[in-house]
Amino acid sequence: MTFRRRASVPRVALGCGHDNEGLFVGAAGLLGLGRGMLSFPTQAGARFNNKFSYCLVDRAASSKPSSMVFGDLAVSRAARFTPLLKNPKLDTFYYVELLGISVGGVLVRGISASLFRLDRTGNGGVIIDSGTSVTRLTRPAYEALRDAFRVGAARLKRAPEYSLFDTCFDLSGMTQVKVPTVVLHFRGADVSLPAGNYLIPVDDKGTYCFAFAGTMSGLSIIGNIQQQGFRVVFDLAGSRIGFAPRGCA
Repeated sequence: MTFRRRASVPRVALGCGHDNEGLFVGAAGLLGLGRGMLSFPTQAGARFNNKFSYCLVDRAASSKPSSMVFGDLAVSRAARFTPLLKNPKLDTFYYVELLGISVGGVLVRGISASLFRLDRTGNGGVIIDSGTSVTRLTRPAYEALRDAFRVGAARLKRAPEYSLFDTCFDLSGMTQVKVPTVVLHFRGADVSLPAGNYLIPVDDKGTYCFAFAGTMSGLSIIGNIQQQGFRVVFDLAGSRIGFAPRGCA
């Protein structure tokens, strides 16, 4: 495989699909970025010093392309880092330690690190995943976050539920909207989300929904809507993940 500036990686294992269905119909292919043995970062690790990063633009509001960087230049100086955790039962995901979440500058009561703990059997935990759109939090954490956001956004006109979103607002006719801040507190890194990363349009009528959802699984997933606009740095050599705001420039 040869990339820009003639950076090449020999002997890359590829897979071919003959009956592709579901969300990726029409795609030319997928670049696997996980930690498994067949992922591209694992196969090309030595070539790129086990470092890569991406910045995902808002696909609904930006004409700029998303970008990926491999090698030492992938590590942004503006990034705040949190350690990577290992799950011996499932080696393909990037696990991190989420300690809590703030809404409107106040830690949400009912959300504690214990809700996101990865146990000895490999269950639970929090992963960073570019292939999941909406962040899914284990149900008790999601309900506490949702309720705190509803209180902070009580002045906004509510709208009916939409798909998997149970907290939506009618913002039609409004030119300026004030919403509570949301901050994810990882070990060593506080990630303050722009409003567009958690309140998203779902139609052309001015309906916006709170872009988190609950899950009955013990596994929580930080999805790509919450990651957009950040340069997300995977420093596998240093066993850490970083977040640099405004990283798509």
